[in-house]
Amino acid sequence: MRKIWWKILCIVIIFYVIIMGLMGPVPHLAIINESIRNTYFHVALWLAMTTLLFVSMIFSIRYLNKGRIGDDDIASELAKSAIFFGILGCLTGSIWANYTWGDPWPNDPKLNGAAVGILIYLAYLLLRSSFEDEQRKARISSVYNIFAFAVFIPIIYILPRLTDSLHPGSGGNSTFGSYDFDNDIRKVFYPAIIGYILLGLWLAELRIRIKVINRVRDEASITSDKVF
Repeated sequence: MRKIWWKILCIVIIFYVIIMGLMGPVPHLAIINESIRNTYFHVALWLAMTTLLFVSMIFSIRYLNKGRIGDDDIASELAKSAIFFGILGCLTGSIWANYTWGDPWPNDPKLNGAAVGILIYLAYLLLRSSFEDEQRKARISSVYNIFAFAVFIPIIYILPRLTDSLHPGSGGNSTFGSYDFDNDIRKVFYPAIIGYILLGLWLAELRIRIKVINRVRDEASITSDKVF
């Protein structure tokens, strides 16, 4: 139980977010109306994604410092979980944009920056797949991962604030928190971020286990070939 408590917590939070996100009370606002419920999914997914990418970068730094292949495994699988959340964030954001702005993908700097950010990390996965030697793959992709995060944050969170954007908090628009982030929203929004982060960690853990099993199997196969 001590090893799986956080997985149980993850399941409970995700169910809570889904139920309250679809049925709980929300402020009645002009234009966005009931679509504000997407805050629990679109916005929370992107914040969870950013957290996972940050932790992934930390483990890439750890790999470069200590050379342990396990750190690279964690970094790469956290990045994959984050990319998955980023794609879900783009899909939920397009649905929200279609209802609010009348276009699933308007010419908005934050939306375009999100697309560029996802492409940057898809290139990270492509880079990893181009090497067969594990240590070389880990070294080069770790360096890329660090610089990718350093580029991702300005593209998503800084540059859109410096220009006109439809998103809240950008281009002079008010942020959500300044006019409609009431206690009913907070009761679901903050648990949603925690739940998605735990889910991302869970997905990464499963993939890391598969990597370890495959590595042990390959090593055993090589040893067996040498013996015979």
